[in-house]
Amino acid sequence: MEATLPTNKFGAKVSFEDTATAFAAKTDADLYKSELLFKAIHYNWLVKTGTGFVKFALNAGFPITGLLRSTLFKQFCGGETIDECARTAQVLHKYGVGAILDYSVEGEKNEAAFDQTEQETIATIHKAAQMRDSIPFSVFKTTGLGPMPLLEKVAAKLAQPSPLPWLLSEQAGWDRLRQRVDNICRTAYEQKVRIFIDAEETWIQDAIDALAYEMMEKYNREQAIVYNTYQLYTVAGLGKLRQARTLAVKNGFYLGAKLVRGAYMEKERQRAVEKGYPDPIQPNKKATDDDFNEALRFCIDNLQRIALCAGTHNEDSCYYLAVLMEKYNISPNNQNVYFAQLHGMSDHISYNLAKAGYQVAKYLPYGPIKSVMPYLFRRAEENTSVAGQSSRELVLVSRELARRHKRK
Repeated sequence: MEATLPTNKFGAKVSFEDTATAFAAKTDADLYKSELLFKAIHYNWLVKTGTGFVKFALNAGFPITGLLRSTLFKQFCGGETIDECARTAQVLHKYGVGAILDYSVEGEKNEAAFDQTEQETIATIHKAAQMRDSIPFSVFKTTGLGPMPLLEKVAAKLAQPSPLPWLLSEQAGWDRLRQRVDNICRTAYEQKVRIFIDAEETWIQDAIDALAYEMMEKYNREQAIVYNTYQLYTVAGLGKLRQARTLAVKNGFYLGAKLVRGAYMEKERQRAVEKGYPDPIQPNKKATDDDFNEALRFCIDNLQRIALCAGTHNEDSCYYLAVLMEKYNISPNNQNVYFAQLHGMSDHISYNLAKAGYQVAKYLPYGPIKSVMPYLFRRAEENTSVAGQSSRELVLVSRELARRHKRK
């Protein structure tokens, strides 16, 4: 007789309470380090103080990379190189969890650096093609391929005719940026590797969207290869998703849609106040949650045209998607429905979904330690600012350690 999986308040036949499954890949030593780390980042003042100290120490050349490698870096990153990430991906694959290769070097501002990011992203695609079973996606940020002020100007011109003159140098810069994006997406198409284009700040997002749909129209004719990202903590997010589906139907391509809540709330609200335009962020968490879940339903309703990746650490949204899939008789291993979480976070979601047969992938950021520190600082701040995030992680890690000790 087939075992009955536990159900939750949504009725989904999967549970996120199984810590033995969640931390099966972790040693006791790994869990003790995670416990200490989540205890530390539970305190906002400690995160701010620690972040300031690390920035100072790195700029001053103090030898702290070893400490960072064994703490923040190990928790949230897949390695310093593609090959190190590949080894991490192999470990994840043993438990049915895929990897998303993410070259997470940020803050570059010159053409040589943009070219380097392009080549590194293309290298992740080739690695994914070699390890197709364990690395189903690659990803890039458009600001890694071109200057943010240029994207801001393009977005302004797309929103309404900009009074600012379009300089020849800016046109050349835009052409180079488009070519880099095209080179990446063309490689992904040729290698049959799906590629995410990450969402960024709202004031440059229209430019990113335009690039994404241009690439989809070229490379998503047979299946979704290129995915755009929709931030549902923005008031406009759900409407943008619906418009994108209409565009896909009209122009004959498949829509790749990665849904996230969002990551720039404080910055967005501050800029809206400074510039005197309406706050683009949802008024409260409930509005965000409602739109995120409605976006899930919309994608499942239109699965014949949309390939979905639900990038979320929210348990209720994951449960809801599982219920939708069961309701519409969509197999858990359907390749057009993925769940995704960040490496080092929400393992109770990722590993339990994978054990239940769902398609799951972890973002695996990588790069030289000093270069990925902006990413790591954001992860620490996110765990502090998102209500209950670090507390939930800490409770689960501590529960698993207690379970293991009791067993001994």
